[in-house]
Amino acid sequence: MARHLYSCPLRWSDMDAFGHVNNVVFLRYLEEARIDFMFRLAPGDGSPSFSGGSVVARHEIDYLRPLVHRHEPVTIESWVTKMTAASLTIAYEIKDPDVTYVRASTVVVPFDLAAQRPRRISDEERAFLKEYMDDGMNSAA
Repeated sequence: MARHLYSCPLRWSDMDAFGHVNNVVFLRYLEEARIDFMFRLAPGDGSPSFSGGSVVARHEIDYLRPLVHRHEPVTIESWVTKMTAASLTIAYEIKDPDVTYVRASTVVVPFDLAAQRPRRISDEERAFLKEYMDDGMNSAA
């Protein structure tokens, strides 16, 4: 199983009055990583995969340690933990090599913008997403 890696820069404006990255900013970091994963890495030049739109149905986030501003970017690892006919769940860890700051997940629903309704995951999208699938059941005992 592969994981998508995104190097996320920290901005001075990301800090709150307590000197660490604000909890809401972490959702922006997750969005940046998710967009990079789903759109920049979408298969094929000119492929319609993921181009029809998507909506976030749910976020779940566990804040493990405070993250303070510094010049070095933080790494966001992303992978798929669940896929149904019309949704997928992306898991994330925001981390440095020796520290994990956040564990999170997002349920994403592909969306048909013209029809203004959810749509099914295409075969091409499913094949791409399966490369990043880890439902926790694949590890050796």
